[in-house]
Amino acid sequence: MHTYIWVYFGAAYMAVLVTPLVIWLARRIGAVDRPTIRSVHTQPIPRIGGIAIYLSSICAILSLLLLDNRIGQAFRAVRPQVLTLLGAASAVFAIGLVDDLRGLPARCKFVVELFGAGALCLAGVKINSIGLGPGTDAALVWLSWPLTLLWIVGITNAVNMSDGLDGLAAGVTAIACGVIATFALYGSAIHTGEARNNDVMMALFALALLGGLSGFLFFNFNPAKVFMGDCGSLFLGFTIAAASVMCVSKSAALVGLALPALALGIPIFDTLFSMLRRFLERRSMFSPDRSHFHHRLLELGLTQRHAVLLVYVATAVAAGLGLLAMIPGDDLSILIVFGIVLGLIVILFHVVGAIRLRETVADLQRKYQYSHLVREDTRAFETLQLQFRQVRDPDQWWQTVCTAAQRLDLAWVSLKTTRADGGTTEELWRTAHPPDLAHLMIVTIPLRNGDPHVLREFEMALPLNGSYETLARRATLFGRLLDESPGHKTPLK
Repeated sequence: MHTYIWVYFGAAYMAVLVTPLVIWLARRIGAVDRPTIRSVHTQPIPRIGGIAIYLSSICAILSLLLLDNRIGQAFRAVRPQVLTLLGAASAVFAIGLVDDLRGLPARCKFVVELFGAGALCLAGVKINSIGLGPGTDAALVWLSWPLTLLWIVGITNAVNMSDGLDGLAAGVTAIACGVIATFALYGSAIHTGEARNNDVMMALFALALLGGLSGFLFFNFNPAKVFMGDCGSLFLGFTIAAASVMCVSKSAALVGLALPALALGIPIFDTLFSMLRRFLERRSMFSPDRSHFHHRLLELGLTQRHAVLLVYVATAVAAGLGLLAMIPGDDLSILIVFGIVLGLIVILFHVVGAIRLRETVADLQRKYQYSHLVREDTRAFETLQLQFRQVRDPDQWWQTVCTAAQRLDLAWVSLKTTRADGGTTEELWRTAHPPDLAHLMIVTIPLRNGDPHVLREFEMALPLNGSYETLARRATLFGRLLDESPGHKTPLK
C-alpha cells in the first residue's frame, strides 16, 4: 500500500512543481492558445501543460522498475511491454507537442497513433479474447489487431476531443483513472498469480496518471492558467487505452475494457456523434466544429464551471455504476449495467441537444437521397461522354446536346449563331414539361469554334429540382460535356 500512496502523491507533487515552470516556458516561447472563433476563453493561455502531466506520470511509472519488492518484480516481469507502452505514449506525446508548437494536420497525429498502437500489438499487448460468460471466452484470432488498434486510437481521440473547456479533459480522465485504480486495487486483493499482477500494474498506471492530473488541475480548473494541449490529451488517452489493453491482454477483455469505456463514456459518445455529424454534413472527419457536448451545455446558458461540473457528475455516476456492477464479477450483470449506462448517456446527449434522433434519421435519409442522385447523374454523364466522343459533325453534336439536356433534366438549351454579315440562326430544344420560370438558373456560354468571324452562344436553363448543390452539379456536368466534346469546336457549314 505504501507504494501506491507514493506513486500517487509523488506524481501529484511533481506536477505541482513542474506546471508553473511549464507556464513560464510557454509564455517565453509564445506557446499560447490565442482566442479564435471556436474558443471559449478570451485571453491567450499557455497550451503545453501536458508536459507537466507527462513528466510526472512517466517518472512515477519508470521508478517502479527500480523497486526491490513484489511490485517492482511484477513490473520487471513485463518490462518489454511496459517500455514499449511508454515509448509509444512518448511518441504520441511528442507529436502532440509539435502540433501545439507548430501545428500539424490531424492525419499526421492519426498516423503516429496507429504506429504506436501497432508497436504495442507487435510487443504482444493486444486484446486476445472477449469473455462471453463464466469460463467461456471467444478467441479473436485475426480480429485481435484491428480491435486493439480501434480501441487505442478511438480512446486517444475521444480524450483529445473532450479538451474544450477549462479542466474538462483533465477532470474526466482523473475520475476515470480514480475509478479504474479502485477497481484494480480491489482485484489485486482478491486475485492471485498473473491476474493479480495485471491488477497491480493497472492500479499503478492509473494512480500515476491520477497524481499527475491532480497536481495539474490546480492550474487548469476554471479560470485556467494553462491548457494541457494536444500533447497532454493525446498522451492521457493513449496511455489509459494502452494500459487497459496491457492488463487484459492475457485474459478476457470484457471487464478490463468495460470500466474504462463507461468512465470515458461522454468523450467516447461525443467523438462518435461528432463523426456522425461530420459524415452527414459531408465534411472531413478531422474538421473542427462547435457542436460538441460541452458547447451545447454552454449554449443552454451554463457557465464554464457549471458545465464542467455537470460532466464530472455524469462521468462519476456512469463510472460508479459500472464499478458496482463489476465488483461481483458477473458477466451478465456487467452487460446489463453497461447497456443501461450507455442508454442513459445517449439520453443525456439528446437532452442537451448534442444529438437529435429524429433529425439524425432525417439527415441520413437526405444523405441517401443525395447519394442516389449523385450516382444517377454520374452514370448519365459517363454514358453521355461516350456519345459525345462519337460526334463527327455539327448536326450530330446538336442532337447529342439535346439528348444530354434531357438526361440531365434541363428546361431548355439553345444555340445562337451570329455570322460576319450580321445574319443569325438559332436552334432550340425544350423539355415537354413547362418549367417554373421563377425557379430557373440560366447560364449563357460563348462557344469556341474554328471560325473567328462566327460567334456562337450557348444557353442552358436548369430547373431547381432539389437543392442548389444538385442544380450546380448538373450545370457542372453539362459544362464538362461541352468542354470535352470536339463537336462545338467544328465550324458551322
